Amino acid sequence: MALTQLQIEKAKPGDKRKKLSDGKGLQLWVEPDGAKRWRMAYRFDGKQLVYAIGVFPEIGLKDAREATDAARKLLAAGIDPTQQKRLDKLTAAQERTNTFEAIAAELLDKKRREGCAKSTLTKSEWLLGIAKADLGKRPVAELKASEVLAVLKEVEGKGNHETATRLRGIIGEVCRLAVATGRAEADPTWALRRALVTPTVTHRAAIIEPVAFGGLLRAIDGYDGTPETLYALQLLALTFLRPGELRQAEWSEFELEQCVWTIPGPRMKMRKPHKVPLAPQALEVLKQLQAITGRGKFLFPSVRSSSRCLSENTLNAALRRLGYTSEQMTAHGFRAAASSLLNESGLWNPDAIEAQLAHRESNEVRRAYARAEYWDERVRMMTWWADKLDALRSGGNVIRLRA
Repeated sequence: MALTQLQIEKAKPGDKRKKLSDGKGLQLWVEPDGAKRWRMAYRFDGKQLVYAIGVFPEIGLKDAREATDAARKLLAAGIDPTQQKRLDKLTAAQERTNTFEAIAAELLDKKRREGCAKSTLTKSEWLLGIAKADLGKRPVAELKASEVLAVLKEVEGKGNHETATRLRGIIGEVCRLAVATGRAEADPTWALRRALVTPTVTHRAAIIEPVAFGGLLRAIDGYDGTPETLYALQLLALTFLRPGELRQAEWSEFELEQCVWTIPGPRMKMRKPHKVPLAPQALEVLKQLQAITGRGKFLFPSVRSSSRCLSENTLNAALRRLGYTSEQMTAHGFRAAASSLLNESGLWNPDAIEAQLAHRESNEVRRAYARAEYWDERVRMMTWWADKLDALRSGGNVIRLRA
């Protein structure tokens, strides 16, 4: 006889489990602790089994009957409903880890473990936040190029062409991670390479004309701010590192007797350790600086706390103080100046210059060769470069030294 809502509500627990039948195998089990559970008794492969439907009142009588009908349809098709339920749970759990949002979180975690810079992680999180608003709950395997393009076009439509391009790149990273881990077949962003407006490249301002560069060097020598900032600008000219690589320099990275500075991989843009040969002029600056900050961790500590390095705006602010506008010279511009003048000298192998600039060679064999074979040339080149700066600073004729 079919159960009624009133019977279910009035069913009281006893010392043992009570089974109230509703028909078609559906039963309400009233447990001694008062819990009321829906179960369906059935046979499969000659075995007597029980299918768990849920708990009353979360699952009402109508829902329990519908679940029973669905389970009986599976039985009619030769499918064990209990096994199918387990499979459905596994599939649902797998789908939750296959969403764009889930794989994006994995990508960020991977970047953290690889030692990516904090600024890189922050930018990646920001870009992924834009993408997740529309793509977050979508399984990556189902993403179409058209829906990714819609997200990119929305950003591009606001005039943010560079952001749209970077967004395509980070979405592609998520998709390729899904492909690599067997959760997608292809990266839909590959088809969108030419679908966006190409952003206008804004080059960092740099002085590369020799006479003007010599004037800059003289201006730096006359800087009347803190000596740490003065020495930072001088070392930036001598080493032409990226400003962030210089600002975060630690004394433990230097072997002054061997005239070598080894910057650890996590601090480099390409995440690979980078060696800098130190010319005598660079060593002299370091010795003067060591007398001021040598007892601490950083070469260039913050004025507010010795536990932090110089702020990222300090060097550019110093150039502004010297009278150079942001359209004339930036801290990053010393790299362009060095690259230009070293290449124009004709004395040095372009690959050695690129190796010293820490530009990543796309070819693995050439990259290994550059690291192994150009060191001696880079040592001579950095000494020549320091002498060249002295000549430019004095305004005299530059004598080309033999490489």
